[in-house]
Order: sequence, then structure tokens, then C-alpha cells
Amino acid sequence: MTSVMGAIPSSPDTPAESAVATRGDRPVEPLIFEKSVPGHRGVDLPPLDVPRAPLDESLLGTPVDLSELGQHDVMTHYTHLSTRNFSVDANFYPLGSCTMKHNPRINEWAAALPGFARLHPLQDDAQIQGALRLLYETRCFLQEISGLDEVSLQPAAGAHGEYTALKVIRAYYRHKGQPDRRIVLAPDTAHGTNPASCTMCGAEIVMVKTSDGYTDLDDLRRRIDEHGPESIAAFMITNPNTAGLFDGHVGEAAEIVHEAGAQLYLDGANMNAILGKTRPAEFGADVMHFNTHKTFSTPHGCGGPGAGPVAVAEQLRPFLPRPQVVRRTDGTFGWDHDRPQSIGKVRSFFGQIGVLVRAYAYIRALGCDGLLDVARKAVINANYLAARLRDRYHLPFEGPYAHEFVAVPKFEDSGVHNVDVAKRLLDFGIHPPTMSWPIAHCLMIEPTETESLATLDAFAEAMNTIADEAVHSPERLKEAPHHLPIGRMDEVGANRHLDVRWRPE
Repeated sequence: MTSVMGAIPSSPDTPAESAVATRGDRPVEPLIFEKSVPGHRGVDLPPLDVPRAPLDESLLGTPVDLSELGQHDVMTHYTHLSTRNFSVDANFYPLGSCTMKHNPRINEWAAALPGFARLHPLQDDAQIQGALRLLYETRCFLQEISGLDEVSLQPAAGAHGEYTALKVIRAYYRHKGQPDRRIVLAPDTAHGTNPASCTMCGAEIVMVKTSDGYTDLDDLRRRIDEHGPESIAAFMITNPNTAGLFDGHVGEAAEIVHEAGAQLYLDGANMNAILGKTRPAEFGADVMHFNTHKTFSTPHGCGGPGAGPVAVAEQLRPFLPRPQVVRRTDGTFGWDHDRPQSIGKVRSFFGQIGVLVRAYAYIRALGCDGLLDVARKAVINANYLAARLRDRYHLPFEGPYAHEFVAVPKFEDSGVHNVDVAKRLLDFGIHPPTMSWPIAHCLMIEPTETESLATLDAFAEAMNTIADEAVHSPERLKEAPHHLPIGRMDEVGANRHLDVRWRPE
């Protein structure tokens, strides 16, 4: 599994391609409104063949000044815009903690099969046995991978999976007569969605310190004692964590949490680094969510059209969302709605089936050995890049790394900061890494398992070239990017004075 980096020019000083308009001093694609030609139409409607009916003027809104273009002009405009975007298909995307990796086209083929793409959610079960079997087998695969007892496929994204899992935990404690268990502990390097999901579920987030990238177990105990074991609902931990390390303290952390009567929640964002190596249930997880785009190569959901399946241990099973896809005793497949303790639906109908088809195709294509190879390559790629950059960038957390690593520029005395490195990388056709998280002024770099050695070497050479520039021509970095349609923006000013409306001259 490799994908070759595209759009890296042989020289980063190659002038930007020309365009037909300018905004500021750079050529840009004109807006669709600026291309409008009065009288042009994309569709010619046939003459009206029924009597005209008067329309109540109170139903008419304010006329909208839409652009007027032919079909081909619209297509070329948006196709041209798409080629100017950074994308996983065209660029290296080492966006730490986001796992931006290749989406195999066989997954797209499978999801486009008429038996999946043309289903209606209200079709009778007898007509969709193939799709139901795929969903049932998908949840069985995820149960095996996690080591947990049951999986719900309903959540529509990773953060939605967090929300669902926390709702399940809260329902479990209400059922046990312990509704006051509202405190959720999380490391100070937790994903930002963790506290947000807690707040949405009526829980309170309490941060636990980390030391050298690992959970501070003494602080974990302190937080539990401070608030009282009877008030703790769960400890949310990402493992491997956002420092790029597998937290070997997780087993002991699980014992501490379980002793308090709480649940260990695993944020499964970085599962691609441990596939086949370990199962979360084996190190004490009671509940977890999967990010199918990060682990199983589906497209990123962008907060909506994704999938975030939730896996739970035996004690939490009754509270999973309903309905659940099941295999009946006669071998057919259907939906189980009879789950009286369920938290109910968290998604219309049955979840994002098109995304789950892609995840299923990925799992079946790789098989057990292939999934294990995913973890091997994720670990090898991260550690290879870290070794290539170690001399020019400070690595604050000691490896070996799981799937990503944190790097801090060593040349900040020159006035060059991580944002300058990120902007300059754009000139090399590389999307910048995540910045200033989990620590200030850092770059969090994740190459993923799908990138080739040539891609990794090109990135390392670009980063080391930038380190040289920081010493010899720092002003060049502070003015980057140099070869994109939009140059260095005043981001603070843009955020404070947002202007996204087009106005005709």
C-alpha cells in the first residue's frame, strides 16, 4: 500500500501558474459571479404547455442575483478550483492526529455498487439481505479488532461516537442508581472533542496531568480522591496518544479507574498504529470509538458524512443505540428494535452505510495480515521521519513513536516560528502538519502508513531545506508562501473582520 506524493515541484521557486484575474498582486481564479454573462443559461426549458397560474406576490422573496453561465463554463470553473486545492490525492498530508491517508479506489467502487448506492432506508429487510449481512459482518470485525463485546455502527463521526459512548456510560450509571457519576477525567493532551462531548452529555471534564507525554498516575489518583470515587464516570484516554507514544501505563490506569467503579474510555483515533498488535479490551478498555477515516481509510467525514462506530464491554451492551443489526436464528439478517434500556437513536435510520461499505471493503481487502502490516508501517514511517529530522528539529518526547511525533524548530532565535515553517511547506506542495498541539510552538507530524519512502524523503528534504533557510534567509520564511494564489494573510485581521460576501462593483 503506497501512494506517491504529487505536486512537489523540482524547484520551490517555480512561479505560480497564470490566471485571468488578480486580487492584490497575485493571479487568482475569478469568482463565479465575476464570470457571469447576462443571458447565458445552463438549461433551456421547453415552452410552457399548461395555463399560467397567478402567484401570490407575498410568497415571492427578494430576487437573488445569481450568476449566468453555460454548463461547460460552470464545470471548468469548479474543476479548475479543485486543482488548486491541497488534497490527499495530490499532496502529502502529514497532519498529525488527523491521519490523512490514501483512500483506496476499490472502496469507492464497492460503495457505488447499485445494491448499496440505490437502497432506500425504508426498504423491506427481505430485499436488502446483502447490505444487512455486510453491516452485521462489519460490526463483528470491529468487535474482534477491539476485543469488546458489541459494536454499534450508528454514530456518524468520531466525535459523534464519543458523544454516543458517553451517553451509554451515563445511562449505565443511571440504571445502577448512580446518576451522580458525572465527572469524566481526561489527560491534558486529550483531543478537543473529548471535553466538548462531555459537556454535551451533561458531564464535567477534569484534566489529568501528563509527564513526558505519559499519563501521570499520581495525578490520576489525586483527581479521583479530590472529587470522590463515587462521582467519577470515566477516564478518557487516547492510546497511542497525541504525543505519538503508546502509553504503557494504561493497564495500571485501568486498574485505578476500575477500583473507583468507573469506566475506561479509549478514544480510538490512533488505532491504525496498534491494529493486530493489541486489542483495547486487553489493556482494560470498557468502551471505545473507531474513526473509520483514520483506521479504515474512508474519506474524512468533516463532522457529518463519516462513521464513528462504538464498541462496548458486556456491562454496557444493553444501553447501545437501537436498532441493532442482527443475524436471526434462521440465518437471515434484520434489525433488533427490542432494546428497552437503549439510549435510542443517535442517527437517522441506521448510520452512514456508504461509509461503512468502504470500511468493510478495506478490512476484507487487507485481511488479518494486512491490518497488522498497517500498524507496522505506521510505526516505521513515523520513526523514520523522526530520525531524518532529529538533527534540525527538537523532539521533546522520547521515542520510539507509535504513528506520529512532535517536533519543535531549533532555530527560533532567528525569529522563525512553527507557523513560518508551515507556510513555507506550502511552496513545496506539502500540506503543513498540525501546529501548537499538544504543546505550544510545535509541529505534530503524522506520515501515516500509506506513504512511500520517496514521499517521506521528499518531506524530510523540504523540512531540512527550510531549517537552512531559517539560518541564512529568515525573512524569506516570514513572507512565505511565495508561489500560491494567496500569499501570507493577516489571519488575526481576517478573523476579526470576516468578509465572505461578494458585492458587485
